[in-house]
Order: sequence, then structure tokens, then C-alpha cells
Amino acid sequence: MITYPILLEKFKALLKSNSLKFTKQRELILKFLYENEGHFTPEDIYMLIKKEYPDVNIGITTVYRTLTLLENEGIASSISFGVQGKKYELGLKKHHDHLICTSCGKIIEFYDDTIERQQEKIAEKYNFKMTDHTMKIIGLCEKCRNQK
Repeated sequence: MITYPILLEKFKALLKSNSLKFTKQRELILKFLYENEGHFTPEDIYMLIKKEYPDVNIGITTVYRTLTLLENEGIASSISFGVQGKKYELGLKKHHDHLICTSCGKIIEFYDDTIERQQEKIAEKYNFKMTDHTMKIIGLCEKCRNQK
């Protein structure tokens, strides 16, 4: 995976190319995604940054705008939860898919060679050039199934 200093330089160049200033707040959002495993709502990121850096003045709008910019450039990726919004993660990790529990919201990452090959075969069958894909399987995790 890319090192943080290299990612930070890429981020600075991205901001400059979009005529945006490099700020401590924007850096903290990038740093948060880089250092934390998992999937986070913009509100989660906002609250955790506020908690860890109480002296830094950061707004929720900055979080949303920065995440959008990062996602557009492939630095962050998101999973949509419909009306519940999106959860973000660093987009530079090795490709993986997701199992999402509709009861507790747990997200399990997985990778399966058979599924990957099958998707390529389907694209080829329909003469379709696949450039990317996202898979999320919705259901109930083991813990939630056992509670019902």
C-alpha cells in the first residue's frame, strides 16, 4: 500500500489542481482514513476528529466536501446505505467486496477469486469492458441471526 507521505503529496497536488487550499482540517480527514480500518460516515469522521483534536476548528461541510473530492479521485471509496447515507474507507486498499448486516450495520470485507473470475466471464460474454465493480451482499450477520 502507498505510504502516507506519498499519499499526502498526491493529496496536496489534487487540492492545488482543484484550486483548493491545503489545510490542517483536510489533512486530518485524509490521515483519519489512512490510519483507521473500517467504514465511517462523514459524521463519524467529524466526531472522531473533533474528539482527538479538540483545538482544531473543523466543520462537517469540510468533511463532506473533502470526502467527495477524495472519492472522485479514488483515494476514498464509499458504500451507500440509501437514506442512511454513505460510509467511507480508504480507497487504495486491495480490491474487496462487502457483506452488510441490515440489522446491526456490521460490514465484513471479503475477496473471492471465483466471484472475480465469474464477473470477468460475464463481462466477456456480453462483450463488455469491465473497468471496475462493486459488490455488496445484504443480509444478517451470524450474531443478529442468532438473536432472532
